[in-house]
Amino acid sequence: MILFRDPSEIPVDFGPSVVAIGKFDGVHAGHRAVIERARVDAASAHRKVVAVTFDRNPLSLLRPDLCPRDVSGVTQKIQQLAETGVDATLMLTFDEELAEWEPREFVERVLVQPLRTRTVLVGQDFRFGRGGAGTPEVLAQLGEEFGFRVDVVEDVRAIDVDRRVSSTWIRELLAEGDVTDAAKLLGRPASVWGEVVHGLKRGRELGFPTANLSPELEGFVPADGVYAGWLVDEGSADGLRSGTRYPAAISVGTNPTFDDVHKRQVEAYVLDETDLDLYGHRVEVQFVERVRGMIAFNGIEALIEQMTKDVSHVRSALS
Repeated sequence: MILFRDPSEIPVDFGPSVVAIGKFDGVHAGHRAVIERARVDAASAHRKVVAVTFDRNPLSLLRPDLCPRDVSGVTQKIQQLAETGVDATLMLTFDEELAEWEPREFVERVLVQPLRTRTVLVGQDFRFGRGGAGTPEVLAQLGEEFGFRVDVVEDVRAIDVDRRVSSTWIRELLAEGDVTDAAKLLGRPASVWGEVVHGLKRGRELGFPTANLSPELEGFVPADGVYAGWLVDEGSADGLRSGTRYPAAISVGTNPTFDDVHKRQVEAYVLDETDLDLYGHRVEVQFVERVRGMIAFNGIEALIEQMTKDVSHVRSALS
């Protein structure tokens, strides 16, 4: 997948294109339905498939008091979009200048001139342009003028609860620790991504050395507790990539037994590995199943006993 950070980076001979536009936070089943429709349309006409999205939630600039936490960070979103099979992603920087573009200006500067768009696919709740003035209907009117068709893709809904698949629903599930159902909506395990940093090394002292993620990580951290999952080593900060995946027991929280960790942290114990050096590596931690909530134990021996049980549970969950 080609990544463009600005319309000016797109070659003059790029296109014609079929474009899917959206925030794509989490690139969940609903988003993928839009992209899959774009891929089908593009295949029938031998056109490029392009995802147009933003480097942040527009609400973070327009209404920060209403802006929710991201399901996926920018790095994660790029990887997730690449996995959908699009030819290119245009990652627009949502700043004050872009926020002031009128719908017509957005269409001309993003869709018409650089991408030579022939079809645009959006969800029913899509809005664009200054003050959210651009609706799918406005986009269709501009499409008639500039020579592209607009298809509005219907929501993907869960039949049993009659609810549309959305980033909001996924956040609710993760906030409850329900990573299993969140994965069903995402089409993959929920995950966070960041750099492994030095911690208090208490896990090593207890016989369960952990990889601690920096607080500056990407992705939605689920509810406090212990989880079964995977640690994927994406490589060192200098760009050397590994891609190795390890089974892991994952802890999220502040370690109430010791009461000396003041910020929530994510740490992963890689099963059966005691000498694995991941410091400085960028890793993805994937949550598969919640084992239990986070509780304080009455002493070190009780904690070690429970951690041993947790590891056994994790091993079974991932087998």
